[in-house]
Amino acid sequence: MIPTIGMVADVTMRKNSFADYITDDVSEAIKKAGGLPIIFPTSDSKYAEDFLSKCDGMAFLGGPDVDPTLYDEEPIPELGYTYRQKDELELELVRQAYAAGKAIFGICRGIQVINVGLGGTVYQDFPSQSDRKVLKHFQAAPLSVTSHHVNVMAGSHLEKIMGDYPMVNSHHHEAVKDLGNDLKVTARAADDCVEAIESMNSDQLLAVQWHPECLYTKYPEHDALFTDFVNRVKKRMQNVDAV
Repeated sequence: MIPTIGMVADVTMRKNSFADYITDDVSEAIKKAGGLPIIFPTSDSKYAEDFLSKCDGMAFLGGPDVDPTLYDEEPIPELGYTYRQKDELELELVRQAYAAGKAIFGICRGIQVINVGLGGTVYQDFPSQSDRKVLKHFQAAPLSVTSHHVNVMAGSHLEKIMGDYPMVNSHHHEAVKDLGNDLKVTARAADDCVEAIESMNSDQLLAVQWHPECLYTKYPEHDALFTDFVNRVKKRMQNVDAV
């Protein structure tokens, strides 16, 4: 059977309200890798268990900033727009998917949601809150081109996929700060910004700060992230079937 990949739709502001939508980039990348995307609308977090029952793996995508009150901080002036209902749904999906042993992949906001969902925090605005001279993390160039390197930890799962010094694109101002439970950092930019995290003792979870869905058609190493994700989902499906 084709593995099903759950994703919560992105949101945009329209006439002072939020509207759900999805771009083709991620869904096409997942289909190319052999998965079947299932898009969930932003809903009350009480539906997380029902949503999760419909999919074999979960991908957490880009979107608005994470509400800092959800990790016990007050908003700073540099914080962008937030949508608490989306945050609460995705945080609950992170916790339940991780506890259920489902394979997880995170992109941009996704790395931040995953980290907060597992007990961590994020910089609300990395450029102003970092004590280092930072790189340009919100590139002016289209996201279909790369803009800076990341240093990948030797022996990590990510290194097996992309090597030790890949080029990535960049479109964010929040970033992982205090690491969540059972997670490890496996890539950083030259300014020490966290660019990838993984589950500590397994290949269950991998999340990146960049947008590989904008690069996968031109750069095989970014396409490989989606292939790896679908393969991780399949492996865990097989393990469940064997029990």
